[in-house]
Amino acid sequence: MISNTYTVLNPTGLHVRPIKTFVEAASKFPCKITVMCNGKKANGKSSLSMLTLGVKMNDEVTLEIDGENEEEAMQTLGALLVQIHE
Repeated sequence: MISNTYTVLNPTGLHVRPIKTFVEAASKFPCKITVMCNGKKANGKSSLSMLTLGVKMNDEVTLEIDGENEEEAMQTLGALLVQIHE
C-alpha cells in the first residue's frame, strides 16, 4: 500500500465534472483506491462516495492505493487532483 497527499487547485474544488474524470481514471486500475479529506474517507471508484467528501480549493486530499499497478495509479490520479479545471 502506498499513500500520498495532494492539494486541490481547482477553484471550485472537486465537483461533479472533475470527480467524474477522476472516477473514470481510477476505475481503469485493479487496485483499491481510497480518498481521504477532512477526516472523511471515500471509495475513489465511486462518484457518489467522492462527492460526500466536499473537497474545496486548497484542501489536502490523501490517496491510499493498495494492489496491482499502485504506483501507476498514484501518478495518474495524483496528477488529476492537482490539475486546474474550470
